[in-house]
Amino acid sequence: MESLVKIYLRLMQETDVNYMRYLYPNIDWNERCIAIIGAKGVGKTTLLLQHIKTHFAKKEQAIFASLDNTWFGNHSIFELADTFYTNGGTHLFLDEIHHYPNWATEIKNIYDSFTKLKIVFTGSSLLQIYKSTTDLSRRVVYETLEGLSFREFLNFEKIGTFPVLSMKDIVENHQNIATHITENIKIIPLFKKYLKYGYYPFYKEGLKKYDQKLMEAINNVMDVDIPAIENIEFESRHKLKKLLAILATLVPYIPKITDLAQAINTNRNRTVQYLNLLSHAKLLHIVSYKNKTIGDLTKPNKVLLNNTNLSYLYANNANIGSARETFFVNQMNAVSDTMLAPQGDFIVGDYTFEVGGKNKTYDQIKDLPNSFIVADDLEIGYKNKIPLWLFGMLY
Repeated sequence: MESLVKIYLRLMQETDVNYMRYLYPNIDWNERCIAIIGAKGVGKTTLLLQHIKTHFAKKEQAIFASLDNTWFGNHSIFELADTFYTNGGTHLFLDEIHHYPNWATEIKNIYDSFTKLKIVFTGSSLLQIYKSTTDLSRRVVYETLEGLSFREFLNFEKIGTFPVLSMKDIVENHQNIATHITENIKIIPLFKKYLKYGYYPFYKEGLKKYDQKLMEAINNVMDVDIPAIENIEFESRHKLKKLLAILATLVPYIPKITDLAQAINTNRNRTVQYLNLLSHAKLLHIVSYKNKTIGDLTKPNKVLLNNTNLSYLYANNANIGSARETFFVNQMNAVSDTMLAPQGDFIVGDYTFEVGGKNKTYDQIKDLPNSFIVADDLEIGYKNKIPLWLFGMLY
């Protein structure tokens, strides 16, 4: 355990607390057991370390450990909790929980055995699969951390600190809001930068190796995260990678499952299962019509990449129409469910949105109430035409 403590204390010293992600103030840190889930590379580890550094004057009250550490090769999480609790520890922070076999059982045992110990753990967004299927569902509060919003990117770049906007703010007052934000900054060039590299916080480590690091993160999801949660063989991992690469050239894509299955040499049901796995892993967005339930064997109506950084990773000149829809759905899904519209592109709540360029017309949605054009390359909108970038201020 001494080796874990040394790493924990070093990480504390190296953690920057100048900027906290949007989720941080929304977490009730007094809960007994909290799970923070999200895609690889969105900042879950940093969130834990920042909380410890800012809230624990006595660092020995807390301990942080990553479950991919070799210490856990011959030690258990329960053993760590027992030793830590016996020596006066009160808060246990566990990173990358999905790397540990039978993690759910051990967390349950720790929860039930040490009633005054608080537990926070992070894991792959794939852990959403477990929300309603394990005994933990009534013990754990699940929080989801998304990648950087455009609003957060502007903060990261020290362009400005802007408030989170609600959907109501945007549709009812977008012109005044956009006028205020763009008063002293050129928003469109910044937005284009965000689309290419602004979603994952590790872009701040340098842009020269950003694409390489992003591809490594994707491969890690395929080779480590998914197999840790779903019992799939090496051949299936290869097919997942091939499927993602194929979709990246096609999105936005209305799936022809038979064609996809043939391309990766598998059957229809397995292909739909792979699509759902990639969606849970935050590599794809599956969008369907209102009131349609997405199950493991249900064909999705439309497939997008999860975020625009992935779009530009797989294609230097990403399809701009695809990138626009990908950005809109990505930012919107962080705060609300997005459905396909029978008329227009997307439905969110009572609103219908048509996504396009600044010259997009109202023809498709002119007769619909509460309908709006979401226009790219537009600094400030007018009436029912709203700038696309403004939907990056939702979280």
